Amino acid sequence: MAKEQPFLTDVETLRAQARANIDQGPVTSNYEGDVKQTIDVLQTVLATEIVCVLRYTMNAVAASGVSSASVRQEFEEHAKEEQEHMRAVAERINQLGGTPNFNPEGLATRSASQYVEGSNLIDMIKENLVAERIACDHYRELIRFFGEKDPTTRVMMESILTNEEEHANDMLDLLAAQQGSPKSLKADSGRAS
Repeated sequence: MAKEQPFLTDVETLRAQARANIDQGPVTSNYEGDVKQTIDVLQTVLATEIVCVLRYTMNAVAASGVSSASVRQEFEEHAKEEQEHMRAVAERINQLGGTPNFNPEGLATRSASQYVEGSNLIDMIKENLVAERIACDHYRELIRFFGEKDPTTRVMMESILTNEEEHANDMLDLLAAQQGSPKSLKADSGRAS
């Protein structure tokens, strides 16, 4: 029979380790992730969120037409929520000892989603739906990647994913309102995955 591992480290050991590695902030000896890799991955998430803030903000300003008021309001709300995601990711990068990359140079190449404005209201909605679907797939993959190695980053990503799924659903509802039946759109979007 294998020897049972203690559930918690001895308090004296915890205290000694905390003092010995004080310069590492929240990254302790039992952090199982690769800090540099985590920061690099989060830089792409940060870029994706910045691009989403910019696209939704531009769409909120540029949306026009008879039924644009409610769509514009939805774009504005999403821009604010994407900005909250951006801030949370930047804070996590900082906690891990990195410097969040807000440099606009190369932003499009660092982002998982693209900055496509759309030439009319329906195109704007579609481009935002595409971007949200990209974010959902990408963030699900990252949640699995972080798993138990970095539960703090995983939980943050889970929270962001929940919001991105809401955004995708909102865009699908807006598209249905602009184009037709939600049932046919949802069936079509399920096949396009």
